[in-house]
Amino acid sequence: MRSTPATESARGIQAAVVAYVLWGLVTLYWKELASFRPFELIGWRLVSTVLVMLTVVAHQGGLGGLWRGFADRSTRWRIVVAGILLTVNWTSYVWAVTNDRVLETALGYFMSPLGTMVLGITVLRERPTTVQRLALGCAVVAVVVLTASYGRVPWAALAIAVSWSTYGLVKRSMELDAFQGLAGETLVMAPLAVALVATGWGHAESLTSTASAGEWALVAGTGVVTAVPLVLFGIAARLVPFTILGVLQYIVPIVNFVLGWAVYDETLPAPRVVGFVLVWIALAAITVEQVHRLRRPRAVDPTPEAPVPLAPSTGAPT
Repeated sequence: MRSTPATESARGIQAAVVAYVLWGLVTLYWKELASFRPFELIGWRLVSTVLVMLTVVAHQGGLGGLWRGFADRSTRWRIVVAGILLTVNWTSYVWAVTNDRVLETALGYFMSPLGTMVLGITVLRERPTTVQRLALGCAVVAVVVLTASYGRVPWAALAIAVSWSTYGLVKRSMELDAFQGLAGETLVMAPLAVALVATGWGHAESLTSTASAGEWALVAGTGVVTAVPLVLFGIAARLVPFTILGVLQYIVPIVNFVLGWAVYDETLPAPRVVGFVLVWIALAAITVEQVHRLRRPRAVDPTPEAPVPLAPSTGAPT
């Protein structure tokens, strides 16, 4: 039976939903490893991921394209910068999860599309609309409210949002597909990964000294946990408009929010609720505006206003 555009789109949406749900539920996975130091976990995750992704790229016949990317100076620097940003993002996320700040990870990924919008305005010189200005105002007020609620600046959330948004900007002009890109980004960070693993080797509280067989299986599986949602997202990205993917991406922070609040009993006092609500209002406003803009008939305009993308990048968020 020949597939139709409608069935292909439905298949893509299903793949995207599963990918985003898995990215949200990976919090449960990292919670099982919360007794270990987050920097050591990141080292093992990078090692596991680079092995998995090089295997996937080799199976796809894409190693030649990856090496050509490294041979090109401009692409090579993009890979290095993207690798650093991805490592910052992963480290912030794992640190927050293992330190009982799951709600803060949700906040970070809720704020990421707003960070993407800021970069579109400041770096790509896209003209903000009135709704976008109001959304950014809500985001600023939300950070102030949440800082007062936490008694500190929510650094983990800001690090997640800034690193992920900037990562999306770097990936925007990278001439590698999602699989080659992630393989290259983790490969350039492999020396740091080995150093992180080596510094913890043999210490009394390290993985090598205290991990059970089951915990070692979880550590070994971090590369697979990273790669599987990416493969599903790679399928979805070819079949589903990014305007739809942009809305679906909110599944990730919603899952994390529910886990932090309902499963891990993290405190959610009224001021913190206000901060989250302000972020949600900002997201709802720019999402509705974007959908409305894409549905209305386009007038002929030699210099159209570039829309701010709702999907921050084609990489893996957690």
